[in-house]
Amino acid sequence: MQIQIMSKNYAVSEKLEGIIREKVEKLDRYFDDTATAKIVCSKIKETYKLELTIKDKGLLFRSEVSSDNMYQNIDLALPKVERQIVKYSTKIKDKLRKGAPIKELLFNDDEFEFKPEECKVSKSKNFAINPLTVNEAIMELENSDHSFYVYINPENGKVNVIYKRYEGDYGILDPDYE
Repeated sequence: MQIQIMSKNYAVSEKLEGIIREKVEKLDRYFDDTATAKIVCSKIKETYKLELTIKDKGLLFRSEVSSDNMYQNIDLALPKVERQIVKYSTKIKDKLRKGAPIKELLFNDDEFEFKPEECKVSKSKNFAINPLTVNEAIMELENSDHSFYVYINPENGKVNVIYKRYEGDYGILDPDYE
């Protein structure tokens, strides 16, 4: 498994990096060399956050934990991801025992099947979209009780969405029209 350790607003010490690598490598028994584990360590105010994402052959296992200690975070994140891996592999083994074709296991899992009868639009809302700068859109977002705000970017004439991120900063969705 390939391991990538990244940081954001936090300096990962060599000791912490060694501990993370050692503990994540224990998950190697579930994967081959094509799997990648990405660990992002960050600090937001006085809280330390660790995100662990493992990708392998179209599968994604993810855990995100926060605490006041980065060393504790790795001990919290790993069991979460390992439970996801074991749950998935047990599910696959059970289906193989029942004789389900491999193609069906990978592409027609009932758990992930789209069922239109279960989808229901509970509310519809019409609103005017105005041309605003990014700073104006942020002010409008802050004055509303929503987690996002839709506006027209006057620089390119496209509809954009600004949203508040968990870290406290903002993100912008800027679609490409085809």
